[in-house]
Amino acid sequence: MDFTFTEEQQAAAEAARGVFAGVAPDSVPSPALTRGAVADDFDRALWSRLAAADLLSLLLDEGSGGAGLDAVALCLVLRESAKVLARVPLLENSAALAAVQAYGGQELRSSLLARAGRGEVVLTVATNGRTGHDPAELAVTARQDGTHGTHGADGADGAPGMSGATGPGGGEWVLDGVQTAVSWAYDADFVVVPARTGDDRSVLAIVPRGHEGVVLAEQISTTGERLGELRLDSARIAARDVITADGAWEWLRALLATGTCALALGLGERVLGMTSDYAGKREQFGHPIASFQAVAVQAADRYIDLRAMEVTLWQAAWRIASGAPGALPASGDVAVAKIWASEGVRRIVQTAQHLHGGFGADVDYPLHRYHAWAKHLELSLGPAAAHEEALGDLLAAHTLG
Repeated sequence: MDFTFTEEQQAAAEAARGVFAGVAPDSVPSPALTRGAVADDFDRALWSRLAAADLLSLLLDEGSGGAGLDAVALCLVLRESAKVLARVPLLENSAALAAVQAYGGQELRSSLLARAGRGEVVLTVATNGRTGHDPAELAVTARQDGTHGTHGADGADGAPGMSGATGPGGGEWVLDGVQTAVSWAYDADFVVVPARTGDDRSVLAIVPRGHEGVVLAEQISTTGERLGELRLDSARIAARDVITADGAWEWLRALLATGTCALALGLGERVLGMTSDYAGKREQFGHPIASFQAVAVQAADRYIDLRAMEVTLWQAAWRIASGAPGALPASGDVAVAKIWASEGVRRIVQTAQHLHGGFGADVDYPLHRYHAWAKHLELSLGPAAAHEEALGDLLAAHTLG
């Protein structure tokens, strides 16, 4: 298997490095020094630069004004964004657009994709369910009300897994339930909400912020950023804005998880680089502490974590990117990537704090912000033990099958 990046993927990563070059992770007030959220909005100026560099439309096909690239290219860009703690909904917006393109009907794609690719509207995704511990699709119920008909238009050519379809034309879907800790909920124009139907199917509803029957309550994340508890009380969503295709939510969930692993990798690489620079300059007993065996061994262990995080990430991203009817599912590869990312990013920031000593806890130094973001990513990915159990179930099912 060849994990060499294509010229197009490398060009996307290079463009991302150029856009993020001027972003300083310590330019935002520390959550430890401010009351409430770090800021009332995400970095709109940076969002505009990402749009100008065609990085918001990375996964869209040419007909929608995009580059037609894949999950590997997206993860390369996300890795660069995490190195500077870029405060933009790049993962959520990109993944939502990819799901709409892959599984949505023609009317929904025409109304949304090109505008979002230009940065004119922003999408996010509700992924945490009612409590953060239960499946997101079980937290909201969806039922149809109105005219029943047939599925809408097929998805875009080359869509992974399944052709797309929206709900029956002429009717509406009624949503009830709660989604907690929705990232960028106060800033995005639309929230993609997974929901469960009475016949035990998962659907994706594109819910406008401020829509009738939609209420937001403020929550603050581990990073100090503002999240939203999304309450749906008989919110009526047009059929064209509900994706009912089999596998749509599972595919979107896998892409979001893999993108989160890419964020963990980029953050870990930056933190280990900061630790290496500090250990090379900080002297004790007349020598740089980097020359001490105990320090070198700890840094080497974290380097091994990074390499494991990297190879498992690219395996999962490649599996998603190559998804097609009859292809092997990505769930096993995604589970392995989540195991390494969740454990690895935690160990990396803990070692960094340890080797920096008291300096690492200084809120005037950016390491504390990386630590907070790492904890948020770890919580988003979930505990490694849960993914190991899921992987075991997949292996057992494969063996029995």
